[in-house]
Amino acid sequence: MKSLLSWFILIVSIAVLVSSCSSSEDIIPETTDNSSTTADTTAPSVSSFTLSDTALITGDTATVTLVFSEAVASFSSSADITVANGTLAVMTSTDNITWAGTFTPTANTEDASNTLSLATSYTDTAGNAGASATTANYAVETQAPTVSSVSTTADNQSLVSITDNITVTFSEAMDNTSVTTNTDNTTCYGTLRVTSDNFSSCVQMSSSSPESSDNITFTLDPSDNLTGGSTYITRVTTGVKDAAGNAMSSQYDNSTGFGTLLLAPDNLSASGANNTITLTWNSVSGATSYTLYWDNVSGIDSSDTAITSITNDNYTHSNMDNGSTYYYKVAAVNSSGTGTLSSVASALLSANIQGSETYSNHTYAITTSAMNHADATAAAASAGGYLVTITTKAENDWLTATFETIYGDIWIGAKDVISEGTWVWDNGTGENFSSSSVWPSDNTTRKFCSNEPNNSGDCAQIYQASGCWDDTTCNSTKLGIIEFD
Repeated sequence: MKSLLSWFILIVSIAVLVSSCSSSEDIIPETTDNSSTTADTTAPSVSSFTLSDTALITGDTATVTLVFSEAVASFSSSADITVANGTLAVMTSTDNITWAGTFTPTANTEDASNTLSLATSYTDTAGNAGASATTANYAVETQAPTVSSVSTTADNQSLVSITDNITVTFSEAMDNTSVTTNTDNTTCYGTLRVTSDNFSSCVQMSSSSPESSDNITFTLDPSDNLTGGSTYITRVTTGVKDAAGNAMSSQYDNSTGFGTLLLAPDNLSASGANNTITLTWNSVSGATSYTLYWDNVSGIDSSDTAITSITNDNYTHSNMDNGSTYYYKVAAVNSSGTGTLSSVASALLSANIQGSETYSNHTYAITTSAMNHADATAAAASAGGYLVTITTKAENDWLTATFETIYGDIWIGAKDVISEGTWVWDNGTGENFSSSSVWPSDNTTRKFCSNEPNNSGDCAQIYQASGCWDDTTCNSTKLGIIEFD
């Protein structure tokens, strides 16, 4: 019974304790948070919008960097950026603030004014629309230069003079340091080359930097004459660059090239006698025939009467009129055309002369018969000339080979009649000379033969094949050399 009472007392004590802990003074009242959240209404802006290269040529790319003021949520470079003269790869970002992509310029384009433009179609993470932006200007110059033309000084692409220069014209201004030629030898190097043998060798130029006043047209000046009767091709390599640095996209060869005129035949000679003039000249390599131009007045050119299809290096012009002087020039011919005209030769036909020949633009002939010096002088004057006045050793050697070796000892126009030992010329020109005079060309060789003059006469002759002179009596009968200016 005592035990039950103890349990009853314990339960009552616990109940009282619980009731005490639950009194109104000890209960924590509920609280309410009356604070509010602030909305994001600030539009994102662009801190920078740049290209790493603003002068783009062929082969270049540029990194485009776009930095926003905050993270953006709906930005797409393909949708939000307008691109001029190029393509922009999709821009990427690790933080949605700084974005980067690669810009590649459009090929074959030349435009100095370009920008990238950002539209307002992107937003930040709160949905605020962004501001527009534009890059600084960039230039696109990816147009490769080309060769517009290759020409010569005379701009005659079929036949040009061997002294002509060659000009190369480009489509635009070039970097002149990239336009070079070979100057050391005939090795093919440099970016501009000229050849007549398919580039086994090249024409040596006088300057490694061809001349140009505008960096568009460049003039190549060969260090020596071109070869006559040849075809030349010009090559421009891809080493040339325009002012922006673009190289030519492919090598240029002017496939048709240009031909050079055949060389003029040397040593044209005209000899007249008996209504006939015989002409000879040196043959020209590459010639298939010759054309002879002639008239009875001086100043021969290709508009004068032509004798064509001469297949040898000589021609006999028959049935001509005595009493006239005839003038000639000859040109070599091949499939490319007619070459350069020779120097002039002339021949005088007269009843009083024979064997007309030309030397150094003067005509010489022989009297038709042997006569004394006075009659030879008169015959020369009646033919319109004078007994020859000899001024150089070269002229004397030619006269000796042309006339003396054929006709024998022969009168010239020198006499010392007035003053013994002082020789003067019949026509009053040329320097007087003494008996001991030497030729000025070597200042050694005497004009008169050894032991001559010996005062055996007062008139001079070319004596024997040596060509030296001799004095002899003026009444001797000989042929005389007549000279015509």
